Amino acid sequence: MPSVERVLITSEAVAVVEELLQRHASLVFHQSGGCCDSSAPMCLEADDLYLDNSDVLLGTIHGCPFYMSSDQFEYWKHTQLTIDIVAGRGASFSLEIPMGKRFITRSRLFTEDELKSFQSH
Repeated sequence: MPSVERVLITSEAVAVVEELLQRHASLVFHQSGGCCDSSAPMCLEADDLYLDNSDVLLGTIHGCPFYMSSDQFEYWKHTQLTIDIVAGRGASFSLEIPMGKRFITRSRLFTEDELKSFQSH
């Protein structure tokens, strides 16, 4: 298993996930491809997201699976994503939007050694 995670979450975003989990049985994240709110990560009830073979599981954040489409993954595969939260309403169907907050994705390029750890597994 790689020693580095593909997706992380900030403690501020964890607090919002905790609040959402009090209202919803299970959550799933999907990195948007740009149709809604640019490339914001969307948080949905697990039963409200249709996944197929073109979706890639990047990992879990606070116990919630995090997916992105395979064509998006080709673009992002060299980066580590960190899910954060900011004030403001986004233009998506993500569950945090009515709270006056929105999840955002911050990214950094993996180092060569980190990329090698993914290739060896």
